[in-house]
Amino acid sequence: MEMPLESTIILYVDIGLMGLIAIVLLGWQVMVLRGRSMKNADGSVDNWHEQKLLYGIATADIVLGVPVTLAGILLIVLDVSVGFYVMGMVSFWFLWINTATTVTSLRFERPRLTLNWFIVFPLGAILGLVYIVWSFIYFEEAF
Repeated sequence: MEMPLESTIILYVDIGLMGLIAIVLLGWQVMVLRGRSMKNADGSVDNWHEQKLLYGIATADIVLGVPVTLAGILLIVLDVSVGFYVMGMVSFWFLWINTATTVTSLRFERPRLTLNWFIVFPLGAILGLVYIVWSFIYFEEAF
């Protein structure tokens, strides 16, 4: 893959942060499935005993979201072009789910907008959007 240095740096920082979020999310969702109540940065609580939907969300993240994210990153690192397509789908998931949780947090929890809140809620949406924009700019080089 022949890309300018700044493009490569943006790509690897973006997917690196996505991978880090995916690993943290994996640990978080495993604890949710085990029945632990997990307090969010906005004061809300993930507890599938009270909100049954969280059980399904945690399961989907563990068996689909996190493995696909990590597989896409690995494929890009190994210079397998299908990894760019996989990460395109993953970036849409990051954008969609983090936008939904950010808007829900702002509307219903009215949180203090701290650095911790920013990392937990809108950062994933921003990382997804960065990859989508990056892929449009460097489409020919990546795909």
